[in-house]
Amino acid sequence: MLKKPLSDRIEEFATAAILGVMTLVTFANVIARYVFDSGILWALEVTVFLFGWLVLLGAAYAVKTRSHLGVDVLTNALAPAPRRIVALIAVTFCVFYAFLLFKGAWDYWANFANLPATDGRWFPLGFEEKFREKGWYETEDTPMPELFGIRPLDWMQDVFNEGERYEKIPRLIPYFILPLATGLLLIRFVTAGVAIWRDRMNGLIASHEVEDAVEEAAEKLKDR
Repeated sequence: MLKKPLSDRIEEFATAAILGVMTLVTFANVIARYVFDSGILWALEVTVFLFGWLVLLGAAYAVKTRSHLGVDVLTNALAPAPRRIVALIAVTFCVFYAFLLFKGAWDYWANFANLPATDGRWFPLGFEEKFREKGWYETEDTPMPELFGIRPLDWMQDVFNEGERYEKIPRLIPYFILPLATGLLLIRFVTAGVAIWRDRMNGLIASHEVEDAVEEAAEKLKDR
């Protein structure tokens, strides 16, 4: 059995860890509410942020593993050459769309990290010369993590908040998933396009879950 690349294992571990933390936080909040008649103030906000991370990272990883759902009945009926052309057209649109997502994600996140957004509506024509720094923006409910009186993220106040102490996590942390995931998405589509161009891949879709399930069930029946 071939060993998965390190990057695949890191992404799988990250998505599994996010899902596990979401489950634990939600379970703890339910216990606190119905057993102790209390609640965890930041539980809902953290769960929403983690869900966003899970979905966006998962979308980029699914492109890499060719696991997105799609309809390939028509393309499978084509000869190899036309099918390759159609796949190249499709991946071109995907690259363009991912590029727009990445630009929009950077422009939304950048000012929260005291960085300039790009100029230009569709394509970046440079970076802002003047902008309002938003590194001081905090989340609504999520406090800065603290363990035994130690706050490991206090260094951020000197970098992003002019030395003023954060009471809650700065928004630049949870919002960082936007440029990160859309950047990964763009890279994965470009990589897929190069693979299709070099005839190393026949399309963006490789997952046929229903067919695989039927074949697996048929194999089990044969074994009986």
